[in-house]
Amino acid sequence: MSAAEAYLAVRALHVGCAVLSIAGFAARGALMLADSPLLRTRLLRVAPHVVDTVLLASALWLVWYLGQSPFVHAWLTAKVLALAAYIALGVLALRPGRRKALRAAAFCGALASVGYIVAVALTRDATPWS
Repeated sequence: MSAAEAYLAVRALHVGCAVLSIAGFAARGALMLADSPLLRTRLLRVAPHVVDTVLLASALWLVWYLGQSPFVHAWLTAKVLALAAYIALGVLALRPGRRKALRAAAFCGALASVGYIVAVALTRDATPWS
């Protein structure tokens, strides 16, 4: 496999994991809003960690392969900071024990953060809507 083929394969893996991760988060958020007991199933507690680990590993490989680094390239810095917001809001949204209104607001904020991450990734611009 050539270097270009390896890059394309890892990029496809990264994009596929991103789609799975976002879809899984949206589904778990919908289940949270519906107070579904499915949220407590083993699959829904373990699978997101597996997908997100592969997503992060493929992101690190792409950063290394492309020779780009956060805090040097504005678009990558924006993605990393938005990812931190997405994680924090996602944890707040999906962890039980808080008022549902707060969890719903955090869920919406997390979806907005991930929307921004996708827009930045597609445009490679920290201000994709300008």
